[in-house]
Amino acid sequence: MGVCVLLGSKSDFDKAMKALEVFKELGIDFEVHVASAHRTPKLVEEMVMNTSHEVFLVFAGLSAALPGFVASLTTKPVVGVPISGKVPLDSLLSMVQMPKGVPVAVVGVDNAINGALLCAELLALKNKSLTSKIEAYREKMRKKVLEDDKEVQEHVQAG
Repeated sequence: MGVCVLLGSKSDFDKAMKALEVFKELGIDFEVHVASAHRTPKLVEEMVMNTSHEVFLVFAGLSAALPGFVASLTTKPVVGVPISGKVPLDSLLSMVQMPKGVPVAVVGVDNAINGALLCAELLALKNKSLTSKIEAYREKMRKKVLEDDKEVQEHVQAG
């Protein structure tokens, strides 16, 4: 049980690292590949058809065709992470405007963490132990906000 991560380009890897860190923290198995909907469509098809993982996390910029192409090949959930580029929001608009019948769940631009967490939540539907790990992750985030607030308040009062 896990996530097949597809990068439209090697340049997406740095942004994808945040998602991989979340998967490691939650104990989610994953694989990562670079493939292009336009340049290597047969490779994408092979990866989609041959993965044992239940969810796809797909990073793409520019025309962002990769998540939609993956979704056209499978009924497994596809989560798209639009990558920012020279043209603001082009990848986001491409992903959210999928034709009827070929859905792609889309998170915010460059938001690999939310992409990973959405994949985790989808997997948790069949794995209740993963639910408790997600809850612990959220609690850690809550505590960080409280610590940040305390630090800011101390700074303001000392200032």
